Amino acid sequence: MPTINWQQDYEAAASDDRCAPRSRMVIPAKLRRNGARAAQTLVLDLSLAGFSALASVRLAQGSKVYLTLPGLEPREAEVVWWHAGLVGCAFANLLTQREHDALLLRYGGEADGDGR
Repeated sequence: MPTINWQQDYEAAASDDRCAPRSRMVIPAKLRRNGARAAQTLVLDLSLAGFSALASVRLAQGSKVYLTLPGLEPREAEVVWWHAGLVGCAFANLLTQREHDALLLRYGGEADGDGR
């Protein structure tokens, strides 16, 4: 069985083109697959366009999920990648700058300098 280099694989997945800078933070949230019950998760980075979060269940690329962030309604997203318990998703409708900034203020975080 081949050895998995999680850090290298994550960096490769995270290096894809992004339309909005990402902010690293830890936000308690709920993640729900289409037709399933919501599960607790931690969002690890967030942008206007998407997020990465913990996801112990494998999520297929292209599948629909719903993320509920504190103080916001559930937001539809599409799975872009899943690897070793982490999922990266793109929102169907962008977060507003106000929503993003409120979460950044509440949960701390730092913007990635290179737009990732």
